[in-house]
Amino acid sequence: MHTVVVGTSGVTASDVLAVARGGARIELSAQAVEALAAAREIVDALAAKPDPVYGVSTGFGALATRHISQELRAQLQRNIVRSHAAGMGPRVEREVVRALMFLRLKTVCSGHTGVRPEVAQTMADVLNAGITPVVHEYGSLGCSGDLAPLSHCALTLMGEGDAEGPDGVVRPAGELLAEHGIQPVELREKEGLALLNGTDGMLGMLVMALADLDTLYKSADVTAALSLEALLGTDKVLAPELHAIRPHPGQGASAANMLAVLEGSQLTGHHQDDAPRVQDAYSVRCAPQVAGAGRDTMAHARLVAERELASAVDNPVVLPDGRVESNGNFHGAPVAYVLDFLAIAAADLGSIAERRTDRLLDKNRSHGLPPFLADDAGVDSGLMIAQYTQAALVSEMKRLAVPASADSIPSSAMQEDHVSMGWSAARKLRTAIDNLTRIVAVELYAATRGIELREGLTPAPASRAVIEAVRAAGVQGPGPDRFLAPDLAAADAFVRGGHLVTAVEAVTGPLR
Repeated sequence: MHTVVVGTSGVTASDVLAVARGGARIELSAQAVEALAAAREIVDALAAKPDPVYGVSTGFGALATRHISQELRAQLQRNIVRSHAAGMGPRVEREVVRALMFLRLKTVCSGHTGVRPEVAQTMADVLNAGITPVVHEYGSLGCSGDLAPLSHCALTLMGEGDAEGPDGVVRPAGELLAEHGIQPVELREKEGLALLNGTDGMLGMLVMALADLDTLYKSADVTAALSLEALLGTDKVLAPELHAIRPHPGQGASAANMLAVLEGSQLTGHHQDDAPRVQDAYSVRCAPQVAGAGRDTMAHARLVAERELASAVDNPVVLPDGRVESNGNFHGAPVAYVLDFLAIAAADLGSIAERRTDRLLDKNRSHGLPPFLADDAGVDSGLMIAQYTQAALVSEMKRLAVPASADSIPSSAMQEDHVSMGWSAARKLRTAIDNLTRIVAVELYAATRGIELREGLTPAPASRAVIEAVRAAGVQGPGPDRFLAPDLAAADAFVRGGHLVTAVEAVTGPLR
């Protein structure tokens, strides 16, 4: 099994994916253990002094003015975890919780939190055992970090609350720890606070969203090319020299992908013989510009994610010179903004894909295809309601594109009077990505059927490879009306699993 070693300088996106989705094992580097021990010595020294230090010998948030005596500090750390584990609603996905815990461990191992090495090791042990704390949908305002979700994870480290075992069954966390020989942690000064203060949930969801969108944007380039082909559009608008004079990197990459898919097609360019049509509609002609802008948005989001993955997010933090200082680094604004930006770009990509699908189904705009791609229009409805479903998904995408980060609601007796709502931005982005996958799947279904209905014209080799692969995956071709939902579900699984990209790349080589 793949092993991820956590050091003091952060982790990579591939590390997060390996742990969250691949079940990779985690080890702490010797350097991390040394940094943990050194920072802990600083915290212990401050805890022994009579002067109050925030997070070490005081209360938290609006209660930070109270100095806590030594005999109450262990109770204070337990209490902050118990009281902050106040989430409600459905459970979030296992991969999100694993990313959340792993990224908190990343910050802990930086040596800036003052957490003891044994606490960090317990975090790694819980992940390695396949134990997943029960974390709920609601409870995070994205500042100070993802408090409630992280608190539910810390509760499991204490042997309290509920968690899911490697068998998928939810049980008391204490039982699961005992079965795997893991000793619950007894939290000491600052440790409870250090386990809760971070942007780890929203960051983990950002990393996974970028991985999913990377495949989806390639898939959308493919379905746009297939729609162009089915509509007898021209591939001349994809010429590299046209995109070189507007040198947005994403636009050039999308155009190159579409051109690669269409190479060798006998269907493209026939619109020039059709007098009323001088050029293709925007949804076809501007596909690289829209998808490309989304790709460039992803590039910016990836830069933010990389910076955050290299960060130590906690409050207060232990500095190399021995100071323990309060700060605002836990605020989720940088992550929240790009999560919302990605949802906006995804909504627009879904919108333009739906417009191409509608064009394929409209006999007045499809340039010779039967109404709704039906076998016997009137007796058969063809893909009429598949487009309804796609349109409903697009409409939902537009609602999900409303930024969460533009909102703020004060909390903690106005101490935390401006929050990022980054967790909410991440949660709605996950839904948007699910919906975008379905939208692309419907376009794939319509475009492949449209190509097959162009008798006497040979599609591009990459298009033929897609049609063969998607038919082998259980998505049926043209014919009389049938129960459509299973076909759409099979198309969704085909796109979601990356099989569309795989089928094309077997012919074209790697897409950009």
